[in-house]
Amino acid sequence: MFRPIALLVLMATPAMGSEDIADQYPQSTLYSKPIQVIENVWSSIGATAPPSYENAGHNNNLSFIVTGGGVVVVNAGANHALSKALHDEIKAVTDQPVKLVINENGQGHAMLGNNYWTEQGIDVLAHADAAEEFEAHAGEIFEGMKRYAREQAEGTVPTGPTLTFEDEYIIEMGDMRIEVLHLGPAHSPGDISVWLPDRKLVIAGDVAFHERIPPIFPDTCTSCWLETWETRFEPLGALYVIPGHGHATDMAVVRKGTHGYVSHLRKVVGEHLENGGDLAGAYYLDQTAYEHLDTFEELATKNAGQVFVEMEFE
Repeated sequence: MFRPIALLVLMATPAMGSEDIADQYPQSTLYSKPIQVIENVWSSIGATAPPSYENAGHNNNLSFIVTGGGVVVVNAGANHALSKALHDEIKAVTDQPVKLVINENGQGHAMLGNNYWTEQGIDVLAHADAAEEFEAHAGEIFEGMKRYAREQAEGTVPTGPTLTFEDEYIIEMGDMRIEVLHLGPAHSPGDISVWLPDRKLVIAGDVAFHERIPPIFPDTCTSCWLETWETRFEPLGALYVIPGHGHATDMAVVRKGTHGYVSHLRKVVGEHLENGGDLAGAYYLDQTAYEHLDTFEELATKNAGQVFVEMEFE
């Protein structure tokens, strides 16, 4: 029987966001040292701040699963240096080799470190839509990373996944069954979640947030995200959730931080539209219930504008 380890502590004492902390693990390129969430499942929790030189672009969660027959990594990292640092930490935990890397979506902090792993003959898996997204924007994503990461970008070569899938990809490795699932449209193209049904743990990727405001992009369908959440994500019945950003927690917490936030934004934007409001006015809609979350100042007004544009034509 597996034992919940870090998660029990985190649930007893709510973890705080880390936007103002430059680096929690200064002896490593990683922003934080990996913690064991439940037995054999580890995560290095990224900064909730935007990517920067100080966090080396480690502002998402880099997780790994020790299966007994090899290691499965979730997220390659934002650059070659971060990928190597993560691999060094894996080697300190187990002598089992890394067998597979999974990209949670097509964003830079999920995929830009891919070449570190492929150079060692390790396959990288992503949803087909995420692979297309990365291929279309790899150049600009790479240049953006180089600007903030500077010398930490050395050795990085934008490289897409070696394997893609559409709906699900099942891994039987060691004593683990790992289900890589595309549950439906959510935060960005090709968002996936990694579900461990025997452990009741989901590495949610950017389907779920709770310590920072979720960014809403021009291609985000917020109504679709809510439908995916209600019909497929929450019905998984996960007891433990490692979100795309922020500490491991449970379903109730990420529901409030993600479903709650997106629902609230759609409600106030919908009321604004019904009252004849325009785009300029949407930027000033009340989101103060979520102002305690990291990246609120960077994202709240932008998100309101994006949802206004989306809902104006619904």
